[in-house]
Amino acid sequence: MSNVREYTVSELSGDVKRVVEDSFSYVRVRGEMGRVIRAGSGHVYLDLKDDRAVISGVIWKGNAAKLKIQPEQGMEMIATGRLTTYPGQSKYQLVIDTLEPAGAGALMALLEERKKKLAAEGLFDEVRKKPLPFLPAVIGVVTSPSGAVIRDILHRLRDRFPSHVLVWPTLVQGEGAAAKIVAGIEGFNAMPVDGAVPRPDVLIVARGGGSIEDLWCFNEEIVVRAAAASEIPLISAVGHETDTTLIDFASDQRAPTPTAAAEMAVPVRRDLWLEVQNKARRMAATQSRTLEARQMALTSASRGLGRADALLDTPTQRLDRVSDRLGQALSIRIERGQTELGRKASGLRPAVLTRSVAQRSEKLEATAGRFKSAGPRLFETREARLESAARLLETLSYRNVLSRGFALVLDEDGKVVRRAADASDGSQVDIQFADDKRKAVLGEKAASVAKPASKVKKSPASKTALQSSLFD
Repeated sequence: MSNVREYTVSELSGDVKRVVEDSFSYVRVRGEMGRVIRAGSGHVYLDLKDDRAVISGVIWKGNAAKLKIQPEQGMEMIATGRLTTYPGQSKYQLVIDTLEPAGAGALMALLEERKKKLAAEGLFDEVRKKPLPFLPAVIGVVTSPSGAVIRDILHRLRDRFPSHVLVWPTLVQGEGAAAKIVAGIEGFNAMPVDGAVPRPDVLIVARGGGSIEDLWCFNEEIVVRAAAASEIPLISAVGHETDTTLIDFASDQRAPTPTAAAEMAVPVRRDLWLEVQNKARRMAATQSRTLEARQMALTSASRGLGRADALLDTPTQRLDRVSDRLGQALSIRIERGQTELGRKASGLRPAVLTRSVAQRSEKLEATAGRFKSAGPRLFETREARLESAARLLETLSYRNVLSRGFALVLDEDGKVVRRAADASDGSQVDIQFADDKRKAVLGEKAASVAKPASKVKKSPASKTALQSSLFD
């Protein structure tokens, strides 16, 4: 046993690390993605597994940025790299240089599963798709600013209908492309309608053709959700006609190519001009036909009215006859008036006027005499009626009652006290006699201030003594 070498822990771990790395310096491992953790440093930690074993793996930040397809749990992938150990925990791990799907079938299976999930949420429903504007004033394009795609779109727009185009530059492939595409869609939607930079009326998300791995960022869930949530109508133009990505199902319109997207966005200006000219000609022809038809109708109606001079012949003749008779009638009327005036004037002699005035004076004097005799009689009658009413008033006055020994009791407000219950003990009252008025205090409390008086026999029905104190 003394010949056996003794290792330190670090020495043994280092030897194991060298053996493992020398024996497995380049390996390709196929397996299903287990946990996938993206650290804040940019490194990606994951597990590759099958039905019997699990191998931990790590993708350093530089290689992770180059991945065409980001690993997700459940994906079947082929990892290429080297096997090494991690002495700090006595475990081995696969340092991955490249990571690719295990064939197109694996990606298609993942794509189909994601498509079913998003469709079940209603993101692909036709009822939520918005119509494209007929003639947008501003068009927003989310694409790479250096590729042929944007040049094809701008060229096609110039040919069809020159428009104001805003380009949101973004990656369309590789690490971070999905997040940048989402930022472009959401950025255009966040622009104010009346801001300094005009808000687009329609969006085009475009990319040229490529493999399924190259186009995979347009299958990312965040991109699909951003396209479905866009308030601005969105056209997806990703790849060629045979390429299909999930953004095509969530967009409001799918174009087979970026050039076709430009054709969908705007009409052909020349076609519009020709259509306007055609409508203008048709409108002018319609107006001309309408005017001709109305002119013909007016001409036909005018024939039934006859000539204007013929319509005025009869009234003109009637006017002439009346004019001829008018002079003669005026002369006759003047002669009759003069005769009537002479007849009336003959009766207006001075003697007649004097007699009429004398008769009216006699009537006036007779009327005045009647007024003189009737005046004194009227006053005597009214005076007798007044004296009778005064005697009646004196007879009915309460003062006559007071003169017979009765008194009138008034409260502090001058109102008549009719019942003993209406006046409380200690209240002051005024007693009106026939010749004068005296003040008094009612109740038992007034006995101390009252003057001695002779005893008065109380009525059996009276339950309250009335004592009065008179004051001058």
